[in-house]
Amino acid sequence: MKKIMFSERFGLDQAVLAGTKTMTRRIIKCNLKPQYEIGERVAIAQPYKNDDVLTYNAYNKDGTARKDGLQRHKEMLDSKGYRNKMFVKAEYMPHSIRITGIKVDRLQEISEEECLKEGIYPFKDGDYNGFSFDGWMSERVKGKKCYSVDARFAFECLIDKMYGKGTWERNPWVFVYTFELLK
Repeated sequence: MKKIMFSERFGLDQAVLAGTKTMTRRIIKCNLKPQYEIGERVAIAQPYKNDDVLTYNAYNKDGTARKDGLQRHKEMLDSKGYRNKMFVKAEYMPHSIRITGIKVDRLQEISEEECLKEGIYPFKDGDYNGFSFDGWMSERVKGKKCYSVDARFAFECLIDKMYGKGTWERNPWVFVYTFELLK
């Protein structure tokens, strides 16, 4: 099984686990072949230090201890994957998604509906001198939010923060994966 990484910094991993993020765009570099296939099950990479990862590798679904739990725990503690999900094994991950669709698009061709599937969400902010602000937010991390009256602009802010300033303007080709969270 392969793995896929979603940004912890911008709360996208939690949006996937909550079921509110069901689409992701990945910039096409040199390879014109998508990394994942329709119907493929893909593990959601998380650092080994996460409680749900540790629990998943220590116990079976019925609550009994795994026979290989102690070995896995030692391997995880001694691994770079303890803090960095780039180095984790897919089979050690408790959560996964199934790829349900793939298409190729330009980054800026995203629709407002697709922005919601990418993890952009509506919000209503508090009262400021008699005014309240309805709009969109691209991040769930306190102090790093991008508020916007337009979901596409909130997505643009998120993309430029994740991939570097100017990525949105360059309008690269992307693989667009739709997926469902597997329980």
